[in-house]
Amino acid sequence: MDLNNSNGVFEINPYSYETNNWIKRGWDIRVNNFPAEIYFDYPTKTKSVSLTGTACSLNCAHCGGHYLKGMTDVKELTAQLCSELSFSSALISGGCTQDGKVPFWDRLDLLQKLKNRKVRLNFHVGLISEKEVQLLKGLADAVSFDFVGDDDTIREVYGLEHKLEDYIRVYKDLRKQAKIIPHLTLGLKGGIWSGEEKSLDILEDLGLDGLVLNVFIPTPGTRYSDRTPPNLEEVICFLAKARVRFPKTSLALGCMRPKGSYRQKLDEASVALGINRIVIPTPKARQLVEEKGLIIKRGEECCAL
Repeated sequence: MDLNNSNGVFEINPYSYETNNWIKRGWDIRVNNFPAEIYFDYPTKTKSVSLTGTACSLNCAHCGGHYLKGMTDVKELTAQLCSELSFSSALISGGCTQDGKVPFWDRLDLLQKLKNRKVRLNFHVGLISEKEVQLLKGLADAVSFDFVGDDDTIREVYGLEHKLEDYIRVYKDLRKQAKIIPHLTLGLKGGIWSGEEKSLDILEDLGLDGLVLNVFIPTPGTRYSDRTPPNLEEVICFLAKARVRFPKTSLALGCMRPKGSYRQKLDEASVALGINRIVIPTPKARQLVEEKGLIIKRGEECCAL
């Protein structure tokens, strides 16, 4: 990506005039509303835990249980509690039940032991009931909630009969009990745009304390393995518009995004358009931060924390 600094304005090529304009507007919003600093998160101090091992009843089109394999199993975590801990926080996640819930309530004793050891907990919970939400009070330091703004996407990706209204209900319930950071995956429906803009509309109405933006990754062994990520320039433009739309809200580029040149260009553009934090940024993004005069704040935990 070429950058030039004529007249004090950064030009980003080879994107269209419209995209460059949105990027510049995003940067102006950032300068006017945030300190000259950016958070780079390297979550080495956050333990990713699957409460269900590698089991998941949904076999979602974009995941197929693939990402559960890289998480710490409950049995392993229990053994680690007998010694000095090498982590200060934990992402509590796992496979879902057939109705789209991560059954954290089956491990409340273990979770309380983690809290007693001063471990901060960030939860993936899925579409839990109001009664189950109550169990998070005093236990969750944050809830990372995957928000989906399209009924067809919910059905195709997750195989659920739930509707957008169910996501809204759970989001409202969670906000009453814990800090909730919505996550929005761009191109979740196999790389196709489907409800992302509507999600922003709804989240703006409901209120949000932060937003994590991820990008669909074609993952081997899944039903979407042969798909492609959404168009890069469209993703960059969407991020820039989100920056303008939420001028005082912290925006993060999450860990789930394609690798290679796609990631390199996305990370650079994210710096230029005013994103507040990036998880494991690319080297060129770090270089651009210096050129933009931002101070790097290094984090060692999950970006939602």
